[in-house]
Amino acid sequence: MNSTLPNDTDPEIEAMLIAGYRAMSAAEKAERVSELTKAVQEMALLDVRRRHPDEDEREHALRVASRWLDPEVMKRVFGWNVDEVGY
Repeated sequence: MNSTLPNDTDPEIEAMLIAGYRAMSAAEKAERVSELTKAVQEMALLDVRRRHPDEDEREHALRVASRWLDPEVMKRVFGWNVDEVGY
């Protein structure tokens, strides 16, 4: 694979990965994306819990949501001002 992006994956392994993705059905690819999205959200929640151990679950959830949602949406819908309380 020719790419201008840095790549730390061995070309043979990368070719195997690409072949595997090409062999997946659309449903399998969607499931993979869903699983990866959940993993990213779980990591974000762990980071929020580490940074704000004394906050309750609602505040943790709002901090995680504020990483994905526009600050104006967070303020209007949840009353969460990212400029004041952070992410």
